[in-house]
Amino acid sequence: MKAMNILEIEHLTVSFDGFKALNDLNFSMEIGELRTIIGPNGAGKTTFLDTITGKVKPTIGQVRFKSKDIRLYSEFEIARMGLGRKFQTPRVYVNLTVRENLELASNRHKDLCNTLFRSVSVVEKRSVDELLAFINLKNKQHLKGGLLSHGEKQWLEIGMLIAQSPDLLLLDEPVAGLTDEETEKTGNLLKSLAGEHSIIVIEHDMEFVRQIAQKVTVLHQGSVLCEGDMTAIQSDPRVIEVYLGAQEEVNVDH
Repeated sequence: MKAMNILEIEHLTVSFDGFKALNDLNFSMEIGELRTIIGPNGAGKTTFLDTITGKVKPTIGQVRFKSKDIRLYSEFEIARMGLGRKFQTPRVYVNLTVRENLELASNRHKDLCNTLFRSVSVVEKRSVDELLAFINLKNKQHLKGGLLSHGEKQWLEIGMLIAQSPDLLLLDEPVAGLTDEETEKTGNLLKSLAGEHSIIVIEHDMEFVRQIAQKVTVLHQGSVLCEGDMTAIQSDPRVIEVYLGAQEEVNVDH
């Protein structure tokens, strides 16, 4: 039985004053898939994410999220459909505790005062406890967000996204600035999320890509250059030429 696609993009072109940031791009991913997107600077990766979230509207083509044409919806409406995006720089409430950050994200009313001063139900408390354990921050739940390390802030923001129960997670360079240990833990976290959530990861760290990659999509000049597993990608002459600029097999040590 053929798996269902959560995201389908057909002949997508996005132009800015005549410059094609995306050029006749075709892309699809299955429900529960963990997909890694790589490509050189200027390949169109950020515009790709912006178009999925509705921040940028297509010049030509279609983007369908859960079979719905998102050109018809605002960013807010698309997010409410079950899409969560994490930017490279963590966006957490630095003056709230780790637990309060998660409680706020879990509160469907998204009201700071109500979240901080209302009583938390047993179900909500249990849900936050599970999230704290999942992101390995239970022992720091009463610490203010601003006192966390960079890696811990990344995990907290991922936890805040999970609290909103998104069907599709978009993560932009989630291990930028992390230590090797934090990077490995982040990779394990994302792999454990795949299946229950669909995940797109934009990343430059090739060692991290190797750790998490199930299927890799390479963007170049606004189009999909090639797709496949990491073994196929790292030996593809087109990838070597445009992404690494060297006529040899991919060296993932950099």
